[in-house]
Amino acid sequence: MIILGRDELADVPLAWPVASSTVLAEGAITKYVQDQVRTPDGHLITREYLKHPGAVGVIALDDHERVALVRQYRHPVRHRLIEPPAGLLDVGGEDYLQAMQRELAEEAGLAAGRWAVLIDLFTTPGILGESLRIYLARDLEAVDGPDDFTLEGEEAHMDVVWASLDDLVEAVLYGHLHNPTVVSGVLAAWTARQRDGFLSLRPADAAWPALESVREASPFEESGHEQHF
Repeated sequence: MIILGRDELADVPLAWPVASSTVLAEGAITKYVQDQVRTPDGHLITREYLKHPGAVGVIALDDHERVALVRQYRHPVRHRLIEPPAGLLDVGGEDYLQAMQRELAEEAGLAAGRWAVLIDLFTTPGILGESLRIYLARDLEAVDGPDDFTLEGEEAHMDVVWASLDDLVEAVLYGHLHNPTVVSGVLAAWTARQRDGFLSLRPADAAWPALESVREASPFEESGHEQHF
Protein backbone atom coordinates (compact mmCIF):
# COMPACT_ATOMS: atom_id res chain seq x y z
CA MET A 1 0.00 0.00 0.00
CA ILE A 2 1.32 3.42 -1.01
CA ILE A 3 0.04 6.29 1.10
CA LEU A 4 0.79 9.76 -0.22
CA GLY A 5 1.54 12.60 2.12
CA ARG A 6 0.04 16.04 1.72
CA ASP A 7 3.11 17.35 -0.13
CA GLU A 8 2.88 14.47 -2.64
CA LEU A 9 -0.72 15.14 -3.67
CA ALA A 10 0.02 16.77 -7.02
CA ASP A 11 -0.38 15.70 -10.63
CA VAL A 12 2.94 15.57 -12.47
CA PRO A 13 3.44 16.81 -16.07
CA LEU A 14 4.68 13.89 -18.14
CA ALA A 15 4.70 13.27 -21.88
CA TRP A 16 5.44 9.82 -23.29
CA PRO A 17 7.21 9.98 -26.69
CA VAL A 18 4.94 10.33 -29.72
CA ALA A 19 6.13 8.44 -32.82
CA SER A 20 3.53 9.98 -35.13
CA SER A 21 0.52 12.26 -34.91
CA THR A 22 -2.34 12.48 -37.40
CA VAL A 23 -5.16 15.01 -37.47
CA LEU A 24 -8.19 12.89 -38.32
CA ALA A 25 -10.67 15.78 -38.38
CA GLU A 26 -10.66 19.47 -37.61
CA GLY A 27 -13.64 21.53 -36.48
CA ALA A 28 -14.29 25.10 -35.49
CA ILE A 29 -13.13 24.51 -31.90
CA THR A 30 -11.39 21.15 -31.59
CA LYS A 31 -9.10 18.84 -33.52
CA TYR A 32 -9.54 15.07 -33.47
CA VAL A 33 -6.05 13.56 -33.31
CA GLN A 34 -4.59 10.06 -33.45
CA ASP A 35 -1.17 9.61 -31.82
CA GLN A 36 1.15 6.64 -31.84
CA VAL A 37 2.56 6.75 -28.32
CA ARG A 38 5.59 4.82 -27.07
CA THR A 39 5.16 3.38 -23.56
CA PRO A 40 8.05 3.14 -21.05
CA ASP A 41 8.52 -0.55 -21.95
CA GLY A 42 8.90 0.27 -25.65
CA HIS A 43 5.47 -0.69 -26.99
CA LEU A 44 3.49 1.53 -29.36
CA ILE A 45 -0.11 2.25 -28.46
CA THR A 46 -2.71 4.24 -30.41
CA ARG A 47 -4.59 6.99 -28.65
CA GLU A 48 -7.27 9.23 -30.16
CA TYR A 49 -8.39 12.43 -28.48
CA LEU A 50 -9.64 15.96 -29.01
CA LYS A 51 -7.32 18.94 -28.76
CA HIS A 52 -8.94 21.92 -27.10
CA PRO A 53 -7.82 25.54 -26.48
CA GLY A 54 -8.92 25.53 -22.82
CA ALA A 55 -11.81 27.22 -21.05
CA VAL A 56 -12.82 29.23 -18.00
CA GLY A 57 -15.95 29.22 -15.83
CA VAL A 58 -17.14 31.11 -12.78
CA ILE A 59 -19.17 30.63 -9.63
CA ALA A 60 -20.58 34.16 -9.32
CA LEU A 61 -21.88 34.47 -5.77
CA ASP A 62 -24.03 37.37 -4.59
CA ASP A 63 -24.41 38.76 -1.06
CA HIS A 64 -27.18 36.25 -0.31
CA GLU A 65 -24.99 33.28 -1.41
CA ARG A 66 -26.97 32.80 -4.59
CA VAL A 67 -25.13 31.71 -7.73
CA ALA A 68 -25.69 33.19 -11.19
CA LEU A 69 -26.38 30.43 -13.73
CA VAL A 70 -27.53 29.94 -17.29
CA ARG A 71 -29.75 27.24 -18.78
CA GLN A 72 -28.30 26.13 -22.11
CA TYR A 73 -29.07 23.37 -24.60
CA ARG A 74 -26.14 20.98 -25.18
CA HIS A 75 -26.70 18.95 -28.31
CA PRO A 76 -24.16 16.12 -27.74
CA VAL A 77 -25.99 15.04 -24.55
CA ARG A 78 -29.50 16.14 -25.65
CA HIS A 79 -30.16 18.08 -22.44
CA ARG A 80 -30.79 21.65 -21.40
CA LEU A 81 -28.20 22.01 -18.67
CA ILE A 82 -27.93 24.38 -15.73
CA GLU A 83 -24.40 25.80 -15.93
CA PRO A 84 -22.24 28.63 -14.63
CA PRO A 85 -21.18 31.28 -17.16
CA ALA A 86 -18.17 29.95 -19.03
CA GLY A 87 -16.27 30.28 -22.28
CA LEU A 88 -13.36 29.26 -24.45
CA LEU A 89 -9.84 30.66 -24.32
CA ASP A 90 -9.98 31.43 -28.02
CA VAL A 91 -9.32 35.18 -28.17
CA GLY A 92 -5.70 36.05 -28.93
CA GLY A 93 -3.94 38.26 -26.39
CA GLU A 94 -6.63 37.82 -23.75
CA ASP A 95 -5.52 36.45 -20.38
CA TYR A 96 -7.56 33.94 -18.40
CA LEU A 97 -9.22 36.40 -16.05
CA GLN A 98 -10.04 38.84 -18.84
CA ALA A 99 -11.70 36.01 -20.74
CA MET A 100 -13.87 35.14 -17.76
CA GLN A 101 -14.78 38.75 -17.06
CA ARG A 102 -15.86 39.11 -20.69
CA GLU A 103 -17.92 35.92 -20.58
CA LEU A 104 -19.62 36.92 -17.33
CA ALA A 105 -20.70 40.23 -18.87
CA GLU A 106 -21.79 38.60 -22.14
CA GLU A 107 -23.73 35.69 -20.70
CA ALA A 108 -25.08 37.03 -17.40
CA GLY A 109 -24.79 40.82 -17.63
CA LEU A 110 -22.62 40.93 -14.51
CA ALA A 111 -19.29 42.29 -13.30
CA ALA A 112 -17.54 41.42 -10.04
CA GLY A 113 -15.44 43.42 -7.62
CA ARG A 114 -13.62 40.42 -6.10
CA TRP A 115 -12.11 37.47 -7.96
CA ALA A 116 -10.20 34.36 -6.86
CA VAL A 117 -9.22 31.04 -8.41
CA LEU A 118 -11.52 28.31 -7.15
CA ILE A 119 -10.16 25.17 -8.89
CA ASP A 120 -8.35 23.95 -12.00
CA LEU A 121 -9.23 20.66 -13.66
CA PHE A 122 -9.05 18.51 -16.78
CA THR A 123 -12.68 17.95 -17.75
CA THR A 124 -12.36 14.54 -19.47
CA PRO A 125 -8.66 13.61 -19.58
CA GLY A 126 -9.15 10.22 -21.24
CA ILE A 127 -10.48 11.68 -24.48
CA LEU A 128 -10.39 15.50 -24.32
CA GLY A 129 -7.40 17.77 -23.80
CA GLU A 130 -9.44 20.53 -22.17
CA SER A 131 -8.09 22.41 -19.18
CA LEU A 132 -10.71 24.34 -17.22
CA ARG A 133 -10.20 27.04 -14.61
CA ILE A 134 -13.17 27.93 -12.41
CA TYR A 135 -13.13 31.28 -10.64
CA LEU A 136 -15.08 32.56 -7.66
CA ALA A 137 -16.54 36.03 -8.26
CA ARG A 138 -18.16 38.19 -5.57
CA ASP A 139 -19.37 41.79 -5.09
CA LEU A 140 -21.55 41.47 -8.17
CA GLU A 141 -23.18 44.29 -10.09
CA ALA A 142 -25.30 44.43 -13.22
CA VAL A 143 -23.59 45.69 -16.39
CA ASP A 144 -24.40 45.95 -20.05
CA GLY A 145 -22.86 43.37 -22.36
CA PRO A 146 -20.25 44.42 -24.93
CA ASP A 147 -21.70 46.52 -27.75
CA ASP A 148 -20.23 44.30 -30.46
CA PHE A 149 -21.45 41.00 -28.98
CA THR A 150 -24.52 39.08 -30.15
CA LEU A 151 -25.70 35.79 -28.67
CA GLU A 152 -25.91 33.12 -31.35
CA GLY A 153 -26.84 29.45 -31.67
CA GLU A 154 -27.69 27.78 -28.37
CA GLU A 155 -26.69 30.91 -26.44
CA ALA A 156 -29.47 32.88 -28.13
CA HIS A 157 -31.96 30.59 -26.39
CA MET A 158 -30.46 30.43 -22.90
CA ASP A 159 -31.69 32.38 -19.89
CA VAL A 160 -30.07 33.62 -16.69
CA VAL A 161 -31.27 32.09 -13.41
CA TRP A 162 -30.15 32.11 -9.78
CA ALA A 163 -30.00 29.42 -7.09
CA SER A 164 -28.62 29.22 -3.57
CA LEU A 165 -25.25 27.56 -3.14
CA ASP A 166 -26.67 25.10 -0.61
CA ASP A 167 -29.51 24.08 -2.93
CA LEU A 168 -27.06 23.56 -5.77
CA VAL A 169 -24.95 21.24 -3.63
CA GLU A 170 -28.04 19.19 -2.82
CA ALA A 171 -28.98 19.03 -6.51
CA VAL A 172 -25.48 17.81 -7.41
CA LEU A 173 -25.46 15.11 -4.74
CA TYR A 174 -28.92 13.90 -5.77
CA GLY A 175 -27.76 13.54 -9.39
CA HIS A 176 -29.96 16.31 -10.78
CA LEU A 177 -27.13 18.43 -12.23
CA HIS A 178 -24.55 17.04 -14.64
CA ASN A 179 -22.48 19.82 -16.17
CA PRO A 180 -18.90 19.32 -14.91
CA THR A 181 -18.35 23.03 -14.37
CA VAL A 182 -21.37 23.39 -12.10
CA VAL A 183 -20.73 20.08 -10.30
CA SER A 184 -17.08 20.77 -9.52
CA GLY A 185 -17.56 24.51 -9.07
CA VAL A 186 -20.38 24.45 -6.53
CA LEU A 187 -18.82 21.62 -4.53
CA ALA A 188 -15.51 23.49 -4.42
CA ALA A 189 -17.20 26.77 -3.49
CA TRP A 190 -19.20 25.14 -0.70
CA THR A 191 -16.08 23.40 0.62
CA ALA A 192 -14.01 26.59 0.50
CA ARG A 193 -16.74 28.50 2.32
CA GLN A 194 -16.99 25.87 5.04
CA ARG A 195 -13.23 25.59 5.36
CA ASP A 196 -12.26 29.19 5.98
CA GLY A 197 -14.73 31.50 4.26
CA PHE A 198 -12.74 31.53 0.98
CA LEU A 199 -9.64 32.98 2.65
CA SER A 200 -7.25 30.30 1.34
CA LEU A 201 -8.23 30.55 -2.34
CA ARG A 202 -5.53 31.48 -4.80
CA PRO A 203 -5.43 35.01 -6.23
CA ALA A 204 -7.19 35.61 -9.53
CA ASP A 205 -3.89 35.99 -11.40
CA ALA A 206 -2.40 32.73 -10.08
CA ALA A 207 -0.32 30.71 -12.53
CA TRP A 208 -2.03 27.87 -14.40
CA PRO A 209 0.78 25.36 -14.94
CA ALA A 210 -1.50 22.47 -15.97
CA LEU A 211 -2.84 24.35 -18.99
CA GLU A 212 0.59 25.61 -19.96
CA SER A 213 2.13 22.13 -19.80
CA VAL A 214 -0.62 20.72 -22.04
CA ARG A 215 -0.05 23.49 -24.55
CA GLU A 216 3.68 22.87 -24.55
CA ALA A 217 3.37 19.10 -24.91
CA SER A 218 0.65 19.20 -27.59
CA PRO A 219 0.27 22.65 -29.13
CA PHE A 220 -3.24 23.37 -30.34
CA GLU A 221 -1.92 25.37 -33.30
CA GLU A 222 -0.22 22.43 -35.03
CA SER A 223 -0.71 22.43 -38.79
CA GLY A 224 -0.63 19.57 -41.26
CA HIS A 225 -2.48 16.29 -41.10
CA GLU A 226 0.31 13.88 -40.26
CA GLN A 227 3.59 14.25 -38.42
CA HIS A 228 6.26 11.65 -37.72
CA PHE A 229 8.89 12.06 -35.03
